[in-house]
Amino acid sequence: MARSNSSQRWLAEHFRDEFVLRAQREGYRSRAVYKLMELNERDQFLKSGQRVVDLGAAPGGWTQYASQVVGERGHIFALDLLPMDHFAHTTVIQGDFSDDVVLDRLTELLGGDEVDLVLSDMAPNMSGVESVDIPRAMYLAELALDFCSRMLKPGGAFVTKVFQGEGFDALVREARTLFDSVVVRKPKASRPRSREVYLVARGKRIV
Repeated sequence: MARSNSSQRWLAEHFRDEFVLRAQREGYRSRAVYKLMELNERDQFLKSGQRVVDLGAAPGGWTQYASQVVGERGHIFALDLLPMDHFAHTTVIQGDFSDDVVLDRLTELLGGDEVDLVLSDMAPNMSGVESVDIPRAMYLAELALDFCSRMLKPGGAFVTKVFQGEGFDALVREARTLFDSVVVRKPKASRPRSREVYLVARGKRIV
């Protein structure tokens, strides 16, 4: 089947993208890694020795960078429906992170402890219809926030992709009841026309 004109334009733009080219040069799995790098340089939530959960981790760009930062004293637990390669200091769990089987496996690996940081760059398969895509994307962010209530230790941090639109304000308000500090960022690697932004929440409160 021939590609549509819009699909051809997207592909042409993608392969000229400075962050795509940089990821290829520097050996990262995706351009999305530069979003996490910039966020961390500004807000410093990712540190050596941490135990981190990366939700929706495939193809692995965020996991790859996070594993480099936490080093051998830390560990990354990468969760995704899709299979992905392993990195140093990383355990991959394939499955739906909201499934009790996956959560039980993670809890077992953690020895019942909680983690220092939860990351999520999840997004649904986009249809191109914002009235459908944005609510689906925000639902994933809500699930990730709920995951934090179960798996993130007091004082821990949470970074997630969100989309400006229906459900955005409500999610930010909810996050502000659970964390001491909540800010919204738009990294340079996030395409300007995209509604995606990132919520950075630090200092999980004891509730």
